[in-house]
Amino acid sequence: MDPVIIGLVAVSAVLHVAWNIRLKTAGDPLRTATVGMLAASVGIVPAGIAAWLAAGAPALPAEGIALGIASGFVEAAYFILLSAAYRRGDLSVVYPIARGTAPLLAVAIGVVVLGERLGVAGSIGVVALLGGFLVLQQPWRAVAGRGGFDPAIAFALATGVTIATYTALDRVGTRIIDPLPYAAILWVTASFALVAWVRLRAGGDVAAGGASEVRRAAVGGFLTLGAYLLILFALSVAPLSGVAPLRESATVFAAAWGSVRLGEAATGGDTVRRVGASVLIVAGALLLALGS
Repeated sequence: MDPVIIGLVAVSAVLHVAWNIRLKTAGDPLRTATVGMLAASVGIVPAGIAAWLAAGAPALPAEGIALGIASGFVEAAYFILLSAAYRRGDLSVVYPIARGTAPLLAVAIGVVVLGERLGVAGSIGVVALLGGFLVLQQPWRAVAGRGGFDPAIAFALATGVTIATYTALDRVGTRIIDPLPYAAILWVTASFALVAWVRLRAGGDVAAGGASEVRRAAVGGFLTLGAYLLILFALSVAPLSGVAPLRESATVFAAAWGSVRLGEAATGGDTVRRVGASVLIVAGALLLALGS
């Protein structure tokens, strides 16, 4: 793969982790996500319109619009679940599990529903992913009576399901509609859905928390927009099987940052466990891509 593409995907991964760090450290992750998405809409909507006009203002297929709207609602669900996970658990645990669940789910659907078979690399990848999950979750602690099931894990797993869902929708949608107009449809839908959820279910003002929190959330929104656009560009010139595993390298960044900078790891050994588990998850995703 071209080194420039590798660099772009790496930058995207760093931006995505930076956005998740802002969500985790925010007073209210859900409101932060909502403000961030609204702010990013200010950037992506004009870009989407400009791309549409530059292409001659073609008629947008109804199925493409429907996929963009559907993906927007799933994206809103993603932020709702991710915010719930961050309120209950550590960045260095939630992020790797959420990101690693998506490729594992894709494999499960392929094998169980579609009757596909895994090669040696894919099988080892599944083992690595499951091993990484087990090391992070430590389910044996609950069995030994040293702590019950962490609800953050359930929300992280559910978040991974939404990632797999909107990724599948976007793969189809961006082949029907140009990626920038498609992203504009997605972003606006997700923003409105999040605003409605916050007002109806969470209660209060979307921008609660003060001007500094709003500015911080807005910057975070542009971070995730930048990460998304870099990935779109990389996918337009490089194979998915190469881009996707590189993107998952963000898992290791998040585990290291959460363990060390946020003080989530109790000891040096705990840091090694969390980062090591994340490396296993990334390796599993890479092997699944190579074996697909």
